[in-house]
Amino acid sequence: MSDESLHLTVLGSATPYPSADNPCSGYLVASGDTRIWVDAGSGTLGPLQRHVRLDELDAIWISHLHADHSADLLTAYYGALYADIDLAAPIPLYGPPGTADRLAGFLTNTPARSPIESAFAVTELYDGHQVTVGSLQLISRAVSHGIPAFAVRIEAAGASLVYSGDTAPCPSLTELAEGCDALLCEAESAQAPAEGEQVHHTPEDTGETADGAGAGRLIVTHVGRFLTPQQAVARASTRFDGPVDYAAPDAVFSIGGS
Repeated sequence: MSDESLHLTVLGSATPYPSADNPCSGYLVASGDTRIWVDAGSGTLGPLQRHVRLDELDAIWISHLHADHSADLLTAYYGALYADIDLAAPIPLYGPPGTADRLAGFLTNTPARSPIESAFAVTELYDGHQVTVGSLQLISRAVSHGIPAFAVRIEAAGASLVYSGDTAPCPSLTELAEGCDALLCEAESAQAPAEGEQVHHTPEDTGETADGAGAGRLIVTHVGRFLTPQQAVARASTRFDGPVDYAAPDAVFSIGGS
């Protein structure tokens, strides 16, 4: 995309495994010539290549290390190093603590550690991490998912998109999303757990997070297997008065602007 607007392309939004027509969580966020692969869930590397080659990415950002958000990093490694890709430099990869060792642990098949650093220049996220990637500014906040997990606010050309990753409702997500043009928020749970730690949003939670943040619009994603997208959107809409959409695979959203 050549214009400077902020664009979100949904590569997949299924959980906890791909469906026949929907990969797991993965998104392409772009502005001008800057392109970031946000979450690399199972099956997302395929549709990513309709828009950008691995060697054309400016960065990869990973919310947490559950497979439905990160598994395609494994095949991306092989693509980056052992196929038709000629990397000028390792792809910047921003992910939770332990990302590099997790990848190496899976990919190493001999006594020598697989050279993942030749494919990815890994930077570990922390609460409040900030980085500028081309024309995009990223701010990451730790969120509540039972393991190290992050949400991200991405800004460009006066527009702002916040992606929840996977999380229960939490103040850090609401604060991060304050006044954003669009909130891309998970709605995995049909209902909150009767006991034990909550680690996902229900659709009602999703609407309440968008409302509490004063988001301009809500895009519901990561809808669980015991909900339909239509149900999730309808239930979220009972708690949020703004526009509510579903992150259908291949959908493209223009964020901000008139």
